[in-house]
Amino acid sequence: MTLPLVVGVDGSEAGLWAADWAADEAALHGLELRIVHASLWERYEGPVFPHSAEVPSEHALAQGIVGRAAERARRRNPDLKITVDILPEDAEAALLREAHHAAAVVTGCRGRGPITGALLGSVSRSLATHAAGPVVVVRGTPQNRQGTNGRIVVGVGDATTRTAAIRFAFREAEARHCALDAVRAWRRTAHRPLAHPLFTGDPAHHYEDQAATLLDDALRAPQHEHPDVPLHRVTAEGPAHHVLLTHSVTADLLVLGAPRRQGPLSLPLGRVAHAALQHADCPVAVVPQRAAAS
Repeated sequence: MTLPLVVGVDGSEAGLWAADWAADEAALHGLELRIVHASLWERYEGPVFPHSAEVPSEHALAQGIVGRAAERARRRNPDLKITVDILPEDAEAALLREAHHAAAVVTGCRGRGPITGALLGSVSRSLATHAAGPVVVVRGTPQNRQGTNGRIVVGVGDATTRTAAIRFAFREAEARHCALDAVRAWRRTAHRPLAHPLFTGDPAHHYEDQAATLLDDALRAPQHEHPDVPLHRVTAEGPAHHVLLTHSVTADLLVLGAPRRQGPLSLPLGRVAHAALQHADCPVAVVPQRAAAS
């Protein structure tokens, strides 16, 4: 059974951006779109009974939130299959549960709270850190959100984060008929032995060659599976988060891997993913990669 694409909405403008992006993404991949709003209103106002003459105000608000998002999705893609649901629980817990039965979970970059701007919402941060499946945080300029650049960027990290993310990025590029930039950042070591045999020439060439070799190894199998995707290998000197943020300016989607430990303890999100979710100029997909428990 094909899993739906889930989008969480909360009535904010960022939530509507997420719903619009998710509608286009679901149509692109032929998926059902599931629009959910989670609220603890039942805890305070009680359940809504089918034959009740009055609808509690918070429930009416929730109905309006999912209804507006569904209406926008239908206008964008009239043939899209859409379901809506109002979940009487905490948004973070609800969407983490939804992630177990979704192709991906989509959220806005911030919620309805008083702190806006570039700050990442707590629900989006928690999903990116803990969700069982891919999470897309929709942010950036209208042009980047609308996918008009024809370019996806994937950050190629170490072996504990890269495989699932690279395959996700190839599938996205293939569905969109666009180019894929695979980016590996490198930095020269601040202190090195002057007589080390590996550094007979310019040491920068050594680090760049290492990055290029890692890219070749990581991309070999996914490129074989998706031979029609135009692929550009990019090695760039500098901190990884700075390099990827620069590439996000002209991207439709930035894809990153995130380790997931098998067991009760979670791994931290990491500096690169956190910076991208806070400051990228395009939507960011965080794709979990299972890591062994220690």
